[in-house]
Parts: sequence; C-alpha cells; structure tokens
Amino acid sequence: MKIRSADPEDAVRLLEIYGYYVRNTAISFEYEVPSTEEFMNRIRNTRRKYPWLVLEEDGLIQGYAYAGVFKGRAAYQHSCEVSIYLERNVKGRGYGRVLYRALEEELKAQGIRNLYACIACPIVEDAYLTRNSEQFHQHLGFQKVGEFHRCAYKFDRWYNMIWMEKMIGEHC
Repeated sequence: MKIRSADPEDAVRLLEIYGYYVRNTAISFEYEVPSTEEFMNRIRNTRRKYPWLVLEEDGLIQGYAYAGVFKGRAAYQHSCEVSIYLERNVKGRGYGRVLYRALEEELKAQGIRNLYACIACPIVEDAYLTRNSEQFHQHLGFQKVGEFHRCAYKFDRWYNMIWMEKMIGEHC
C-alpha cells in the first residue's frame, strides 16, 4: 500500500471511482460525472493550497481523499473541508482510515486545526444512501454538529445533509 499526492494525470482513474457514486448513489449530489478535464482542474486547483492524496495497492489507485476551503474568509484559515472516495469493492480493508490519517497529518503540518465533512444523510436509508459515511466519520473521531433537512434532491427523493467536525490541532 502506498499513499502519494494525486497528479492531474490520475483523473481518469479517480473518475472511475467517483463516477460510480455520481451515477448510482446519493453520496455525491452531482447529477453528471465531470469530464476528465474538469477533474484535472479540480486536482490542480485543490493542490494549490491543500493536499489531495491517493492510495495505491499493487499500482492501482483504490481511493482518494482531499481537503478544500471550508469558508472563503481569512478568519477560517485554520479550518478546511475534507472528502474521501474509495473504490466501491474495497470497503472494509482500512483504506479509508489510512487515507484520512495521512490527510490529517499533512493538514496539521499546514496549521489546520478543524476538519469539517459535509455528508449526505438519508431521511430513511434506501438503495442510494445509507448512514455508512456518517458512521465511518464517527469512528474516526468526527462529531455531528449540524443537519440541514431535505436540502438535496436526487433520484426523485429528498435527502438531508449533515456537517461533522473533528479538532486536530491546539487552539491556543
């Protein structure tokens, strides 16, 4: 297993992973899979300030995690939003934990103190969305700090969104 920084050239493989979630789940609230060029730009833009990591096993990317702006004002400079996506067939192998820990370490080194995760949350679990992501984040030390009700519409149904928070640095 190897963790490294994502390169824009990884976009094709990352879209293979992400595309499944866009097309088949309410984990992502995008309706259309972004183009390779759009995804390459997302990687480039993110890496200007934040890490975007991939996890490889036997030379194949099995997942990725990245950080982004939490809010655009200067006072929020010690906070960021984090996201993670894994190849759908590799869940339960600990890849998510390993990726998030590596991301946390890089963010800590940048002076980030607060992590926020914006997570799709079902009103009632269905074929498109369970509470697995919320439970995964809880397992890694995130706490639920807010919920927005029926704010996202996908697959002809409404979904909630929750915010989870994890403190990773000192607030002196």
